[in-house]
Amino acid sequence: MTGLRVIPVEPRHRADWDRLYAGYAEFYGVAQTPAMRDRVWSWLHDPAHGTRGLVAEDAEGRAVGLAHFRAFARPLSATTGGYLDDLFVDPQMRGQRMADALIAALAEEGRRQGWSVIRWITAENNARARAVYDRVATLTPWRTYDIPL
Repeated sequence: MTGLRVIPVEPRHRADWDRLYAGYAEFYGVAQTPAMRDRVWSWLHDPAHGTRGLVAEDAEGRAVGLAHFRAFARPLSATTGGYLDDLFVDPQMRGQRMADALIAALAEEGRRQGWSVIRWITAENNARARAVYDRVATLTPWRTYDIPL
């Protein structure tokens, strides 16, 4: 897509980001309130919080994709990695490699930070996203477990 650029999320992206993040929550069947989005938005702009965000902008400067990420310690390798928490592209903009561009920008940020890996999870049935991930990364044999608190 011509005119696409990936940049850190800025205050001017709020309305687009809200729409995208609500779409992401809906896709995964997560009940998300405006107050929850307000909290995450505040994290993205708080230098003391570890969560950061990128957006993919179209030629008109509208955010049409988002990625949230953070650093995480890797004690066994004595390194720091990057964790991709959320990745979402406007359904009408899919198929233009925006997810690839967001992941590539995150990988570049990881190189700048000296991270040893970028890691993420996705749902088993998220076939479209998995096709992208299979193209740009290596599937690992690890399983994820949760203990609800």
